[in-house]
Amino acid sequence: MERISWNQYFMAQSHLLSYRSTCRRLTVGATIVRDKRIIAGGYNGSIAGGEHCIDAGCYVMDGHCIRTVHAEMNAILQCAKFGVATNNAEIYVTHFPCLQCCKAIIQAGIKAVFYAADYKNHPYAIELFEKAGVVVERVPFNQSVLDVKSREKHEMVDNLIERLSAAGTDDADLEVLRERAEVLFK
Repeated sequence: MERISWNQYFMAQSHLLSYRSTCRRLTVGATIVRDKRIIAGGYNGSIAGGEHCIDAGCYVMDGHCIRTVHAEMNAILQCAKFGVATNNAEIYVTHFPCLQCCKAIIQAGIKAVFYAADYKNHPYAIELFEKAGVVVERVPFNQSVLDVKSREKHEMVDNLIERLSAAGTDDADLEVLRERAEVLFK
């Protein structure tokens, strides 16, 4: 069995955390790592004991939901709450951090940001990361790492397409199936 890379491993953790998100607008997960060890995780949601967007709706002002605490901030605050140092740590986030999270990441001493998807990448956040010497890298996430049966499913679909081909299915139809399988298992 082939092991997944460290980047995919930590990004998978962030995507898994995003499933706990309580904001309907965007589900985000963040994982803080130091020395290849997970030290904290967070997702975007309301303050402890507060109303959640999934229950009360988003509280939007100036185009932003102000009810939620962002995933990056929740992870950093978890470290603060339990006395875990973030200096020289790395953070893995499902989406590019907003400007406020960018500033918190820099202030927390986090040295690298790995994110899976671009999301309103603010030019000033990019500039601040550069000036602070924070490494920023897009790491496209391979969602199949979350599916332990992905390889078997892919083999089964390939086998079915081969059987359809042997049975004389139209080449155009087979090509459509191959393209859909490629997207599905990407």
